[in-house]
Amino acid sequence: MKIVVLKFGGTSVGTIKKIKRVADIIVKHKKKNDKVIVISSAMSGVTNELIKKSFEISDSFSDVEHDVLVSSGEQVACSLIAGRLIHKGYKSRSWLSWQVPIITKGDHKNSRIKQINKKKIIKYLKEGGIPIITGFQGVNNENRITSLGRGGSDASAIMIAKFFKARKCIIYTDVEGVYTTDPNKLKKAKKIKEISYEEMLEMASLGAKVMQPVSIQDARLNRIDIEVKSSFTKKPGTLITKRSNIINNKIVTGISSTQNDSKITLIGVKDKPGVAAAIFKPLSKNSINVDMVVQNISANGKETDLTFTIKTEDLKKTKKIINENNNIKFRKLLFKKDVSKISVIGVGMIATPGVTFRMFQTLANKKINIQVISTSEIKISVLIDKKNIKKALIALHKEFKLHIQK
Repeated sequence: MKIVVLKFGGTSVGTIKKIKRVADIIVKHKKKNDKVIVISSAMSGVTNELIKKSFEISDSFSDVEHDVLVSSGEQVACSLIAGRLIHKGYKSRSWLSWQVPIITKGDHKNSRIKQINKKKIIKYLKEGGIPIITGFQGVNNENRITSLGRGGSDASAIMIAKFFKARKCIIYTDVEGVYTTDPNKLKKAKKIKEISYEEMLEMASLGAKVMQPVSIQDARLNRIDIEVKSSFTKKPGTLITKRSNIINNKIVTGISSTQNDSKITLIGVKDKPGVAAAIFKPLSKNSINVDMVVQNISANGKETDLTFTIKTEDLKKTKKIINENNNIKFRKLLFKKDVSKISVIGVGMIATPGVTFRMFQTLANKKINIQVISTSEIKISVLIDKKNIKKALIALHKEFKLHIQK
């Protein structure tokens, strides 16, 4: 059975007019004699509105009820898509996660799919039906609805493609594919024809919002090729695949940047084993994601300085946790808002010396000061003042010739 999984994001189903267009896209795939499974997000803005309502009810709204609440958005979108297909003369119906069922594990608001019962969907496909399945959610072993985190419909699509052994997984969104950098920030950004799982994972983790990082990791582990394309044009998109499938002479594939970072520095921390763990453990328990971390070398063997970055929205909570942490001693706590991380990414960096120098020299030529540095095999990230992000993007994009895409 040739199965194609189609996933539509919130912007693709944001209005009735757009949902009618989505139904037309589904029909085109159906006419190719493929068995089509559709995954849909909620209509754009709906999830945010539902979360806003939860805060109006309580500033500590139950995580369990949060998942029940936000899952209703996908139910609406799926019903509308199925209704339109029925109107066009096709057999279709919406499937809620618990009706499949899609079994999840983990905490509410951040679960992962562990099993999908295929029997009912396979039977429906053989009958000529087009199932429209709610993305972003599942049901746990206590028969409660769970959500997969923001952007979780991507993960739903990837895992459904895995369990149903789909020949293709297409993510339809409001952009034509993956770009060398955010086209909203830089007009010279170019669409990337092919990108490796590793590069896409780095770009998604470092600020690119095309896909959820967890779903990229799932695709990589299960070797599922993904095509990202626009639901509003007929142009080809970007293929996300394994490195060996890509012929690429580019050293750097893309540049990502963040917007809402803050830098925290603890001055005069005791230099002894376990101190860093004592600092970061309570932050982890409070779901605060720590990103770049730098510890200065202790000059006297007694004290050191520790710097790390977090999202600005977590700054107030982080300061409170650190100041109330009796397990650590420090002389001074410094923090700085309005900083941003900019990263160059590319598997070509592995075998190419001099990329670090070129990046740093390019920023220096533009009088941009580097505050923190973090590297991996295929990525170099630096923290700079937020006001310099656009200038840095333009300079680095030009330096690595990303405006010229073959």
